[in-house]
Amino acid sequence: MSQQHNMPDYDQTYKEFEWEVPEYFNFAGDVIDKWAEDPDKLAMWWVDDDGNEVKKTFADISRASKQFANVLKDQGVGQGDVVMVILPRNYEWWEVFTACIRMGALLAPGTTQLTSKDLDYRANTAKAACIVTNEEIAAKFDEVEDQCPTVKARVIVGGRREGWTCYTEAVENASDAFETARTKSDDNCLVYFTSGTVGMPKMALHTHASYPIGHQVTGKFWLDLKPDDLHWNISDTGWAKAAWSSYFGPWNQGAAQFIHHTNRFDPKKTLDLLSHYPVTVMCGAPTIYRMLVLQDLTGYKFPSLRHCVGAGEPLNPEIIEVWKKTTDCTIRDGYGQTETVLLCGVFPCIEPRFGSMGKPSPGFDLDVVDEDGNVLPPNSEGDIAVRVKPNRPVGLFKEYWKEPERTASVYRGDWYLTGDRAYVDKDGYFWFVGRADDVILTSGYRIGPFEVESALIEHPAVAESAVVSSPDETRGEVVKAYVIVSPGYTPSDDLAKELQDHVKKVTAPYKYPRKIEFVEALPKTISGKIRRVELRSKEWEK
Repeated sequence: MSQQHNMPDYDQTYKEFEWEVPEYFNFAGDVIDKWAEDPDKLAMWWVDDDGNEVKKTFADISRASKQFANVLKDQGVGQGDVVMVILPRNYEWWEVFTACIRMGALLAPGTTQLTSKDLDYRANTAKAACIVTNEEIAAKFDEVEDQCPTVKARVIVGGRREGWTCYTEAVENASDAFETARTKSDDNCLVYFTSGTVGMPKMALHTHASYPIGHQVTGKFWLDLKPDDLHWNISDTGWAKAAWSSYFGPWNQGAAQFIHHTNRFDPKKTLDLLSHYPVTVMCGAPTIYRMLVLQDLTGYKFPSLRHCVGAGEPLNPEIIEVWKKTTDCTIRDGYGQTETVLLCGVFPCIEPRFGSMGKPSPGFDLDVVDEDGNVLPPNSEGDIAVRVKPNRPVGLFKEYWKEPERTASVYRGDWYLTGDRAYVDKDGYFWFVGRADDVILTSGYRIGPFEVESALIEHPAVAESAVVSSPDETRGEVVKAYVIVSPGYTPSDDLAKELQDHVKKVTAPYKYPRKIEFVEALPKTISGKIRRVELRSKEWEK
């Protein structure tokens, strides 16, 4: 499907790009309401597992958000107050998100896998004034409600519960006249709890510019969206990827979103939906693509699909090849964090190099630096860093809220450090090595887990793997792989030996896993990233 991309020429766009940040900005008033001027413009095509379908226009989203803003106002929630929003992919999540931005309340999204202890921690750390959630989480919150004195308003979606306001009823009875708050671009807009490798989750705070304006580069250049696209981001609403690719990215571009409301990921169902609905652009975590390519793809046709992206962790070249054979789409990798928008990507106009994160996003001076903040020469491994002086780019978080020391710890000289390691080749492509704390040091060699995992997944017996360091008397530490076998294979010592020989063949022999453990499942974050830290701790605690 040939078409003109939003970025026809990378070098020229990168050189000429400039951020435009007005003094006042409000995504609900300045973006949603603008698209809503066309009363028929589709914003969302929502389906669930029972065959229910709902289509909503930008005008519908605009109106519902004004009504809900009035509901919150009547309950004493005002500008600057924190609203915890914990919902699965109910379409109300998008209305609530828009309402909070519209009134200048501070959004604190969370995943539906939180426990009552998590809810207690988050409500008190952020001093939340309100929680909007479903029946299941409402019951968990009620267990700790008396320990959360700041929460004055509780709203339930899709049910009724004593002491809670029913969303549907309240919105239906509310006025749709609401004056959008005059929010300054640097006012606080949303806060994400993001877990590090140690300690309690930290709060990454974003402004009305950093995500809403910053994600223009995500939606326009990487997702390559236009107003007539239908975009499907297969992501839980609780993590920052949803703000990236299920909210600011597509709606900045006026693209409609395809939403599948389900409580578990089913690769077969996903392929059925993708072949049935006119989805043009798809975004998913590598885990999702790994599960899709394990299906028999020959029976499917995806006539509308023109562009696919992957994010969350690097994608193995093997998977990209299999997917391309079936769909004619190259999965283009992108890199960023909860703290940032897209920092680096394999944009549609650049030649993909499988396994590479691509090139820096327009608007970002991205490099790999040493311990003293000096830019390293090509092919030298170092810390991925964003230049913040003399000009701090839009699209970077404001701070770790209420933790000035932690905020200061991620800056080195003129740079913000992402905490990841990479190298840049002579043509300016970035290559991911690993989290700074995931890198394995064995017999003087530094080994990034990703390259070993990539080698393993090229073997037909491997469905998924996670590679970590494991203690060893002679070498200090060695490479250990946890492996889930593909259907039709059985774990055995012979298979372990075969996998070790395979890795020695496809990558530098010293990188092969000296230990292999076959497992049924791997620990993952809510967003589908493998929790190597958990596996590593298990190894070292032994």
